[in-house]
Amino acid sequence: MAQSHPCPPKNSWKSKMNQAKLHRLVSDQFREKDSNALFDLRLTTNLSLIQHLFFSLYAEEEHSEAFKKLLNQLPKLFATRPDALKKQDVQRLKDGNWYQSQKIMGMQLYVEHFNKDLKGLQHKIPYLKELGINFVHMMPITTRPKGESDGGYAVNSYHEVDKKYGTKEDLLELTSEFRKQGIFLMLDFVVNHTSNEFSWAKKAMKGDKKYQGYYYTFEDDTIPKEYEKTLPEVFPETSPGNFTHIPEMNKWVMTVFNTYQWDLNYTNPEVFMEMLANLVKLVNMGVDVVRFDALAFLWKKIGTISQNLPEAHNLIALFRMCLQVVAPGVVLLAEAIVAPTDIIKYFGEDQKEGNECEIAYNASLMALLWNSIATKKTQLLYKSWAHVPPKPKDCTWINYIRCHDDIGLGYENNLLYELGLNPEMHRKFLLDYYCQRLDWSPATGQVFMYNPKTGDGRITGSAASLLGLEKGLAQNDPEMIEGSIAKIIMLHGITFAFGGIPLIYAGDEIGTLNDYSYLKDKSKKNDSRWLNRPMQDWDMIAKLDDEKRPQAKIFHALQKLIRIRKENPVFADCNDVQLYHTGNDHILVFERSNSKKEGLLVICNFDENPQVIETSWVKKLGYFAQGDPKDLVSNKKIEINSGLLEVLPYQMFWLQRA
Repeated sequence: MAQSHPCPPKNSWKSKMNQAKLHRLVSDQFREKDSNALFDLRLTTNLSLIQHLFFSLYAEEEHSEAFKKLLNQLPKLFATRPDALKKQDVQRLKDGNWYQSQKIMGMQLYVEHFNKDLKGLQHKIPYLKELGINFVHMMPITTRPKGESDGGYAVNSYHEVDKKYGTKEDLLELTSEFRKQGIFLMLDFVVNHTSNEFSWAKKAMKGDKKYQGYYYTFEDDTIPKEYEKTLPEVFPETSPGNFTHIPEMNKWVMTVFNTYQWDLNYTNPEVFMEMLANLVKLVNMGVDVVRFDALAFLWKKIGTISQNLPEAHNLIALFRMCLQVVAPGVVLLAEAIVAPTDIIKYFGEDQKEGNECEIAYNASLMALLWNSIATKKTQLLYKSWAHVPPKPKDCTWINYIRCHDDIGLGYENNLLYELGLNPEMHRKFLLDYYCQRLDWSPATGQVFMYNPKTGDGRITGSAASLLGLEKGLAQNDPEMIEGSIAKIIMLHGITFAFGGIPLIYAGDEIGTLNDYSYLKDKSKKNDSRWLNRPMQDWDMIAKLDDEKRPQAKIFHALQKLIRIRKENPVFADCNDVQLYHTGNDHILVFERSNSKKEGLLVICNFDENPQVIETSWVKKLGYFAQGDPKDLVSNKKIEINSGLLEVLPYQMFWLQRA
């Protein structure tokens, strides 16, 4: 799965060097060394940072022995790494930032919804390759409680496969086949909490003081009440509050997400070292990208909201520096659905710049795109993105329009005010638009976790249903159907072009509608996110040759865009996204470019009516220097009449500058 470096570094090593670059340099300088010698070199390279991060969290005068224990643990963990993966690690160091390549195209899926189990998924590799997918995020497959389990994010084990998916051997066979087929795998590491059935929680309930110290446990509710003064509620409808009384041990436990998910106490260094061991066991099964789940919540402090704290960032960087020593070919994804200015921090700041997570979800772009669909305007998108600091050049985004989760409306209030909008009323409008409260809206979504105290709520629904396909088909409205198809293609096209790893949610590539069957399942009926977690429709996929079907139109359009993306190096993420204002608030324009002076101008219309833009500034960018530019989407030359370019409803251009 070797990938050449997608963005050749300018001025070679004169640019700021993060730890990954140091490891690459060391690896190049000592090619004759065996894997153990390279491990020693990596440990030496990272040691000062590991020490600094460790003692920033755990006072040296109290925890010097714990630090020695960590240093003894690292070579033992490296010894467990399979030889094939050790060789892959060294190759990836030589290849550079493989995760920034334009050739990577992702899909997120539930194994049981996609094709029953791990063997079933392996059987469908040809379908993934037909679409162009070579990066798969499998939702949790480890053991979990029966009944409610937060979709598998209440973990009973970090490395044992739940029998409904198969066996650990099935997983190892799948990851081996993925490597042969050039497919990267991302799995979750539920780093913030375990289930109440996890072995540590069971021991804690039986009175084991050691394991009670692995969680935030309290004799009475005095301290929990102090925490509650500033802690927000994640699931106010189904799991209000942040603490649960456990009768078996007559103590209170912090349970920020659900009563059956116990928050890990990382102020205890033993918890970090145990979790590091669990992380290595996970990646040793052939995982290429680790999704750090709920990492914004990792450190708790009375008097704060206990999210995005500096200690949480230091803890994540400590995980990264240790993992880099043991398995340098594995990278981390930050699952931090927070404000744009907070998201960027998970790449690392100051000494940690480029040394925290290599990848982060571009949740802001996702939420802003849905805002633009509802308002038909792009001002908030432009204004919000202008406030996001540039990310480190060795990091990248995952860009997506839908995932297994809800759509949050975490727009910055001050920016809404600057646009003359009332934040509370604007969020109400978005909930009304997407959640069937406006007769004229084409969307058929549902409200998730509405909080009557604050008026906040989130949106659930599949991309196709939120964009009008469900309503269009129900009403047999050809215009609504075609409009929904165009919106589905345009939004995905933006994520393909924006810079980063595009991630399609399984089923969206064929316009799958909402799945209402969850209402009949007691363990799911109170969680409307299952609305957008449908079964993969293989019967429909078998009919994709019928190009008149909406599902076929979507599939073939996305398949074509994926192919174009992979063929053009300008799509590689080289920190080159440039937004352009056109004077038309319905239009989004951004440019991609690279060191070879190749350029790509993306132009999109968020309105249901044709729009025009003046093009003199486009000519100044060089897109007409050699005649009319080519639109890669339509594969046609674009002609300009009277200096104006017409953009049809929900049309997207990818203009190529040679």
